Amino acid sequence: MNTGIKAQNKMKSLELVPLSSSIPCKADTAMIFDSKPAFSSEICVIPLDDDRHLIYAPLRRAALVGNARVVNFMAARQAGQPNTKGEDPDGALTTLLRGLEMLDAQPETQPVTHPAGTPQPTAVTLFLTTACNLRCTYCYARAGDTPVRSMALDVAKRGIDYVARNAVTTGAGHFEVNYHGGGEPTANWRTLTGSHEHAQSRAAELGLEMTASTATNGVLRDEQIDWIISHLQGASVSYDGLPEVQDAHRPTAGGEGSSLRVAHTLRRFAEAGFPHGIRVTVTADQIARLPDSVEYICSHFEAARIQVEPAYQMGRWRDAPSAETEAFIAAYREAQVRAAAYGKEIFFSGARVGLLTNHFCGITQDSFSLSPDGNVSACFETFSEDEEWAPVFFYGKPEEGGGYGYDLARLEHLRSQSVENREWCKGCFARWTCAGDCYHKALTVGGKDEFQGSDRCHVIRELTKDQILARIAQSGGHYWHEGGGTSGSAAGKEFLI
Repeated sequence: MNTGIKAQNKMKSLELVPLSSSIPCKADTAMIFDSKPAFSSEICVIPLDDDRHLIYAPLRRAALVGNARVVNFMAARQAGQPNTKGEDPDGALTTLLRGLEMLDAQPETQPVTHPAGTPQPTAVTLFLTTACNLRCTYCYARAGDTPVRSMALDVAKRGIDYVARNAVTTGAGHFEVNYHGGGEPTANWRTLTGSHEHAQSRAAELGLEMTASTATNGVLRDEQIDWIISHLQGASVSYDGLPEVQDAHRPTAGGEGSSLRVAHTLRRFAEAGFPHGIRVTVTADQIARLPDSVEYICSHFEAARIQVEPAYQMGRWRDAPSAETEAFIAAYREAQVRAAAYGKEIFFSGARVGLLTNHFCGITQDSFSLSPDGNVSACFETFSEDEEWAPVFFYGKPEEGGGYGYDLARLEHLRSQSVENREWCKGCFARWTCAGDCYHKALTVGGKDEFQGSDRCHVIRELTKDQILARIAQSGGHYWHEGGGTSGSAAGKEFLI
C-alpha cells in the first residue's frame, strides 16, 4: 500500500508555502514522505491561504482545515521524528486524526477495478446517425459538415441481441440500450423506434428487464416527444440557458434560433414527470452569462440535473478560445449559488467527491458502442471510423454468428488508461474522484505522448476542492468524515480553522 502525506502540486491560484525547514517544497511537484506504520491513509495537504490548509484523505472520505501546526505535526510523524516541538502536547490532535482514520486505522483499499478476458457487455450505445437538425457552433462532431451516415435497423438489432444474450449468460437479468452519436439520434427515427421495439420484444422473450435512454438536442416534434415519454426511461437535453445564448450557439440548420423549440420539449417532459437532465455548454464568450443562464434554467424548467461543461476545443470549436479558465471557475461558483437558491444543484463531470473510482468513464471498462456501420467503439466522442482517434478507440467488429470479434491488444491498451497508471495524476488530490478525466480529451490536448496535464485539470482541482470544503461546512465546519465517528468530538479543535 502506498500511503503518504502529499502537499498538492501547484493549483495556479494557490501558492505552496514552506511549513518547516524539514519539509521540501516545490511548486510543481508533490511532496511525498516515506510511509510509516502510524499513517493509514493517502493524505494530501492543499494550502488555502496564510495559515489555512486543507488536509484530505480521499480514500477515507475525510478532510479537515487545519493550521500549519497540524501539517508540521503530521509531516514530523511521517518522517519518524519525535514529538519534541509540542505540536500535540496532550494527544488531542492524535485522537482527532485517529477518528478520521488518517492514523492507526485498517489499511485502505484503492478503488481499482479492471475487466479481463473477452468482453460480455450488457449495455449498448447506438450511434444512430451523423445527421443533425442543428448547426451548433461548437459541435465536436461537426454534424452537418460531413457526409451523413445512418445506422440500419439490422445493425441496431444485432447489437441489442448481443447484449441481451450476454445478460442471460452472465445472469445480469437486465440490459440497457442508449441512443447517442455524432448527430441527433431522433434524426434516424425509424431505427430508433424500431430498435426499441425489438429490444422490448427480446426482453420479454428472455425474461429480462430493459431500460433505454437518449441524448438529444431537444428540437423535436410533438409526436416524437410523446413517444420518448411513453417508451424511454430518461433523456439528457442539450440547452445552454438564456434564449439569446442558446440561439447564438445552437441555431437550426436553417439558421434560426432553437430556444423556443427546446423550451417546449423541456416543458412537455416536466408536465409528464419524465426523468431528464440538462447539459449546458459554455463557450469563452458566454462565460460571464453562465450564472444568468443557470438561473434562467432553474426558474423556468424542472430538470433534476444540470450539467455544466466548458466547450471542448474539438470539431468546429477546435481553434476557438478555451473556456477552461479562471473566469469559468468564478462563473461556475456563482452559478452554484444561484442554483442553490432554487433548491437545485449543478455539476461538472470531472469534480465528483461523492465517487471513488479509477475510471472516468467506460473506455477502461469495455464500453460497448456501435457506429452506424456496426463496429465497436469505446468512446462516445469517437462515433465514426473516420475520426482522428478511431485507431485508439475502435476495438471490435461484427463476426459471423451474431457476435463480435475484438482486437485484444487495442482493448488492453484502453483498459490500461485508468488513473493509477497515469504518472501525471499520481500527485493529484483529485485522482480518485476525477479518475484521470476524459482520455479522448487528453489525446486531443497532448497527442499520444505521456499526459502532462491541461487547463481542465485546474478546473477539476478547484471545483473538487470546493466540494470538499462544502462537506466540511455541512458536517459542522471543522472536519468531514463520511461514515466516521468523530462528529461532535472536541478533540483537537484548537488546531482547526
